[in-house]
Amino acid sequence: MINGKMKKVSPSMDEWLKEAKADPTALKVGMFLVHNGVVRQTPKAKVRQGLDDGSLVKGMEFAYDAAKVDAAIAQTYKMEGIFYIKVWLNEGRLELGDDIMYVLIGGDIRPHVVDALQFLVEKIKSECVTEIEQKQ
Repeated sequence: MINGKMKKVSPSMDEWLKEAKADPTALKVGMFLVHNGVVRQTPKAKVRQGLDDGSLVKGMEFAYDAAKVDAAIAQTYKMEGIFYIKVWLNEGRLELGDDIMYVLIGGDIRPHVVDALQFLVEKIKSECVTEIEQKQ
């Protein structure tokens, strides 16, 4: 466990969407897009760079910096056509198949929402989190 944190219970996307559609900004939104990152067995180095050391992931230690996540969300809200953002990040010792993160973005048109989701998930993964794969 990183900092003694236990993994969290994943949120309900039905509840998130219900909440988002009740938000005052909902009348401006033409699309909601959800990202759900999960712990996979294939190591990041193999998937991203094609480096295969023969190992498999058996779990992950995961932590995040909440202030950096908030800053990334604030930056994303400045993108054209983006009106709603909600982020949930897990923490602690995660097992294969566990949810790492959920990101929900609502915006006016598909290209704006897709771009914002790509931007925010990349920013979170590259600047806000610590992922330590446990391999076997």
